[in-house]
Amino acid sequence: MPNMAFQVYITDDFDAMSDKAANVLIPSMQAATVDRSSHFNLGLATGNSPTGLYARIATRQDEFDPRMVRSWNLDEYAGLPGDMAADRAQHPESYTYFMEGNLFGKLNPTFLEGNVPAGVEIDQNELEQALLEASDHVFLDGADKGKAVRISEECDNPYLNSIRTQILDAYVADIQRKGGIDYWVVGSGGRGHIGFHESGIPLDYDIMLVKLDDNTVDNAVADGHFTSREEAPWYAISMGAYGVASLSRNVLLLANGERKTDPIANSLLGDESMDVPISILQRNIGSDDTHTTYILDEMAAMGILGKERVLAEKGIIVTDLRD
Repeated sequence: MPNMAFQVYITDDFDAMSDKAANVLIPSMQAATVDRSSHFNLGLATGNSPTGLYARIATRQDEFDPRMVRSWNLDEYAGLPGDMAADRAQHPESYTYFMEGNLFGKLNPTFLEGNVPAGVEIDQNELEQALLEASDHVFLDGADKGKAVRISEECDNPYLNSIRTQILDAYVADIQRKGGIDYWVVGSGGRGHIGFHESGIPLDYDIMLVKLDDNTVDNAVADGHFTSREEAPWYAISMGAYGVASLSRNVLLLANGERKTDPIANSLLGDESMDVPISILQRNIGSDDTHTTYILDEMAAMGILGKERVLAEKGIIVTDLRD
């Protein structure tokens, strides 16, 4: 019998992808919170891909006990407009705001916990001044334009140390203290990134402060999310690829649309590479402890259609659910 640690489902469209995702995730939430009366630790992402799943979680909330669910989000902007953290949290482009509108605000009762990285606590001007003052203890890590901002433990700048210890380290420690993630819902960026773990950043980060590349900022302005480059945040807090892979018992990756075709194919058919951060999930192939499920619409799956045998030889089981 083949090991089912890495499965790929191909569906017709966004709605079918979302239905399948709900039918994978919600029974596990029910088994934990209702059948076993235990907590369920859920990892969440933002973006278009999971919105259909979130709508179905809200609609089917009577099938599980939301009061037994704790959630942690992948990422949050750091440096959003606003004088206070509360103002930045209510900015329509904050991921805190996104989660409230797409899931948290639709639950009654709501989750026991809904955690989002505290990027809204960071003022961009203060951050950049601190980075300048402590430049000898700050290193930009990455082979492409997006960089992880590595703050040395020898850094004595209080602002940067509070980010490293109270925002980054504390977020991971909280997940670990509460038993890790039962299911982490993730998407794929256009170059195969997880959250803001962008292409070219080494895969060994559990969480990071990220300096966004120019294209990411310019695209956010061009798409109407921000009025100018000056208004747009240039930083983010993000779980890293290693953090998702190492802290989760199950990873549920959703991808739809033509823009995801190449990164999905590269992450499955190619080797593990920091150029395609989601490729780290190949580490789960053959695992008895950690499982990965891709659920794709037809367009996102175009690069792997006809290559099911090649994937099976790698230990990846593909199931075509299209009509």
